[in-house]
Amino acid sequence: MSEAVSPTEGVELWDVYDAERKPTGRTHRRGEPLPPGDYHIVVHVWMQNSKGEFLITKRAPNKLYPNMWETTGGSALVGDDSLTAAIREVKEETGLDLIPENGRCIHTAIEGEDICDIWLFKQDFNIDDVVLQEYETIDAKYATADEIRAMLRSGEFSPFHYFLDLLAP
Repeated sequence: MSEAVSPTEGVELWDVYDAERKPTGRTHRRGEPLPPGDYHIVVHVWMQNSKGEFLITKRAPNKLYPNMWETTGGSALVGDDSLTAAIREVKEETGLDLIPENGRCIHTAIEGEDICDIWLFKQDFNIDDVVLQEYETIDAKYATADEIRAMLRSGEFSPFHYFLDLLAP
């Protein structure tokens, strides 16, 4: 199953990396298979407030894992580094502005063709400031780590099982 895109969304291009995260100098068009040994950067962005709660969003019904809760994330575009991609994805999906100094990459793993960077930003946001993005998000809320664990177990949360290890109290 592939993710649906908005009718107005243009072509998305990614920089291609090798398994050691070295740029190959080539680009790749989203939706086409990456050749074996080629990778692109994907970010998952966790935003934690001063109460220890995480800002999560609910996926639009047209997307893979429809109507499920998740953390913000997506692919780095041509020219993006991981931090730039994290900040851009949060802005696109929530309308919120991250302060770069508030974030750190807490884990990196290769998953299939993805070099997946998991970011944690410790920053307070007013939930009323979240701007839901058509074709992306339909709801937003804060949830504790325990609530997210329960959502994972019940199938309400996108299958980011690393959460149990990386973001545990």
